[in-house]
Amino acid sequence: MQNVVAINAEASQSIIAAQATSDDMLLESIADGNRTAMHILYCRHNVRVYRFILRIVRDATTAEDLVSQVFLDVWRTARQFQGRSQVSTWLLSIARFKALTAMRQRRFEDIDQEDVRQIPDEADTPETSLDRSDTSAILRACVAKLSPAHREIINLVYYHEKSVEEVGAIIGIPQSTVKTRMFYARKQLADLLRGAGVDRFAA
Repeated sequence: MQNVVAINAEASQSIIAAQATSDDMLLESIADGNRTAMHILYCRHNVRVYRFILRIVRDATTAEDLVSQVFLDVWRTARQFQGRSQVSTWLLSIARFKALTAMRQRRFEDIDQEDVRQIPDEADTPETSLDRSDTSAILRACVAKLSPAHREIINLVYYHEKSVEEVGAIIGIPQSTVKTRMFYARKQLADLLRGAGVDRFAA
């Protein structure tokens, strides 16, 4: 009985130590086949990765499947991580590739345009228009009206709090291009918000 207690205590200490470990150190352990480290990394980042993928594929089941694929790739390729970016940036890079590949394979190229057509505009009747008191719903609707490239920039910068450098690494474009897209994305979003009657967010 004492042996069992000792083993459980040792396992608990191992988990606590792993939770306090940096993402980079976790990846090193994962590369050595440490399943506890893999579990900790998954618990730490799976929600963020899921939300990021969901914004691209717009389908919960597909997003859940892709999250599993992302972390399976992490388990298989942890040794390939070179530390040139944050682990979270690397994870979102893998997630983006998986999501875009899934969309191409399943012929979802027109999903963005379809979503835009389903969003009520100023000409809609009061019954189908957005609730003006719900500014978060208006903001989401306006972001959805952005082009895919601009929406992706807004998503990474504001929802995932990524820097210009990190966004460039995730998407695979120069930082100058990120800045340009960000400028036009913010300008377009401000115009949409003003059109929706939310001037305080459009400044």
